[in-house]
This record gives sequence, C-alpha cells and structure tokens, in this order.
Amino acid sequence: MDFKEKENYNFNDLVEIVKILRSPGGCPWDREQTHKSIRANFIEETYEAIEAIDNDDTELLKEELGDVLLQVALHSEIESEKNSFTIDDVCDGICKKLIIRHPHVFGSVEADTTEQVLKNWDAIKMKTKSQKSQTQAMNSVSKALPSLMRSTKIQQKAAKVGFDWDNVDGALAKLFEECNELKSAVESGDKDNQREELGDVLFSAVNVARFLDIDSEHALYDACDKFTDRFSKVESLANERGIDMKTASLSELDSLWDEVKILNKDY
Repeated sequence: MDFKEKENYNFNDLVEIVKILRSPGGCPWDREQTHKSIRANFIEETYEAIEAIDNDDTELLKEELGDVLLQVALHSEIESEKNSFTIDDVCDGICKKLIIRHPHVFGSVEADTTEQVLKNWDAIKMKTKSQKSQTQAMNSVSKALPSLMRSTKIQQKAAKVGFDWDNVDGALAKLFEECNELKSAVESGDKDNQREELGDVLFSAVNVARFLDIDSEHALYDACDKFTDRFSKVESLANERGIDMKTASLSELDSLWDEVKILNKDY
C-alpha cells in the first residue's frame, strides 16, 4: 500500500506504519528503540496532552493524543517482534477489563450513582488482581506516579478501611505537628531526619488537600504559576526603579514583593 496516496488514515494504518518504521528497511532510529529508551518520550507526550487539556486547546489535544497513541503502538510493536503480545492483545485486554469492571452496564448489577460504581470498581479490581488486603492495594499504586498523586491514592485506599481523620481539623493538626517536627530536625542538623520529616510534612499537606477536595498536584501547579507571575512583576518593578536584584537586600526585595501583592489582590 502506498500510504502517501491516502487521504485519511485510521488506527490500523498507524499500526502498519509503525511496523514499517521498525522493519529492516525502515527507519534506523525507530529500529534501535527499546521500552526504556523511549520511556521518557511516553512521559513527555502524556504531559503535553495534559497541557493541551489544561489550556482547552482542542486542536493541540488531538495532535498530542496522536503522539500518545504512537507511543502505545511503538511499545506494542516492540513486544510483537518478540512474539510476546500484539496491539490486538492490548486492545483485547482493555476491552475485557472494561466489561468486567462495568457489571452495571454489561451485567445485572445495580449501580445508579457514581459512588456505587466506584465501590464496585474497587471491589472488582481487588478481586481480579488477587488483592486480599488494603496493604496490597496500596502497594499496587504505581511508584512511577508523581509523588503528590501517589500520596493521594495511598491515602484514599487507607480511608476506605476507616484509617482516616474524622474531618479536616485532624488533618490540619497533623500537618502542624509534622511542621514542628521538621523544625526540630532542622535545628538538630540531622540531614536524614530532615529529609524524613520534610516528607511527612508534604504527605500531611496532601492529606489536608484531600479533605478539602483539592487536587494537590493542581494546587502546586497553580502556586508555581502564581509565583512566576508575581516574580516577573517584582523584576519589572525593580528595573523601573533602577534596583539591581542581585545586589539588593532581602528586605528591599520583600518590600517590592509585598507591593506587587497589594496591587494584585486576586492573589
């Protein structure tokens, strides 16, 4: 088939093109790739798709989803060459999983609310993965996830068996307690203890976010944008007044920061 002559392509065409690229007469770069060599590419393409979602950019999302789909096709083709599994096996697996985990759609189970659906989903997931304890369910949370996201998922699993605070007040008290322990660790000069206590502070902060129904990953994302925007305005203000930020005192810069903060009350 002369792919250059086609006006529209589909999923099967993508799979065939990837096979051609990986073939002896294909692309030298594509032939050399392994799962690990393109691991970072997969992560990058996924984040670019997320950015398109965050920006409500439909055209960019279409393009980035294609890049993600290419990664799926590449990883599947690498295994196909080893006679391990094919892209059809991948599709077969996800279809079976969806059918099994939606008995309220494809079976006779009753689930009229999102809460019932999620409860059934978790129970089925534990059963199909042969998980007999909540610890096993926690250990199944991918360690490759961003740590804030992983923390949230682990805490949610603990909460499912009642290991949780009654309300946000308990979570806040724990956060303050961990901050005090971090302060003590800083004063002691013990680096290992400082690292441990800082981790506890971050984990506790995620717990507070969970009680407030706030995505901690998104909250930190917004905080980064807010800081960058405010810093930009501080830098502009310093330039207008002939202040060299590299030599200015911290109190001078802090004064500029407060001034910008007042001018941007939405922050």
